[in-house]
Amino acid sequence: MSDQRVEVITERRVTKTLPASGGDAAPEHAAGDETASPQEAKDDTRREATAARDETARHEPKGNSENGSRSNEVSRAKIRMQKRLPALDDDGDVGIQKEHIVTRDGKADLHFNGVLLASAAPASAPKGHWQEYRIYQTNGDKHVFSKAAKTVEEEEGDTHEAEVFDPAPSSVPSQLMRSAREIARSRPLTWMDAATAFFGYDPLAKALYRKLSVRFEEEVS
Repeated sequence: MSDQRVEVITERRVTKTLPASGGDAAPEHAAGDETASPQEAKDDTRREATAARDETARHEPKGNSENGSRSNEVSRAKIRMQKRLPALDDDGDVGIQKEHIVTRDGKADLHFNGVLLASAAPASAPKGHWQEYRIYQTNGDKHVFSKAAKTVEEEEGDTHEAEVFDPAPSSVPSQLMRSAREIARSRPLTWMDAATAFFGYDPLAKALYRKLSVRFEEEVS
């Protein structure tokens, strides 16, 4: 009875450790050890993890890399901005005295204390591109005009343009514009004239002007 029990156990161990290919004999350690050693198990786990990472990398989309993930985050943030149009993040700052930094491409950014007089954005941007217009007044009675072109595309960047209107006679740009304006209409250049020269009269600019407490329409008698 004892011999039969030993024989059954031995046969069961051999069966568990036989190679899948059906070799004639089990590995030398199979008959005496049913499981692999701790070190071999650790090596197998490491190899499986490496293979899994390699397989994931082969099938992972290009945009899921570390840099791509950051780009995706920016894109999702822009999409949220697009969905809120015509509302802008700084709508609550209109009329509030505070510190401002206005971005300009290719020039130094503008830093000043003052108020945001008005801002405007389109009601929607179905193609993922839109513009934002803003007019500020500084504590020194200058006006800052800002125009930003926004996009949700990861490959493209936003563009920023801004100008300062200084009504002081010592301002050379103001003198040049004032001279041209005086010749044309015989009256001094105002910040409203400078604003229309900067923004023009497209629908978004007209929406911006309507938010101000001044009239930008041309008077006809």
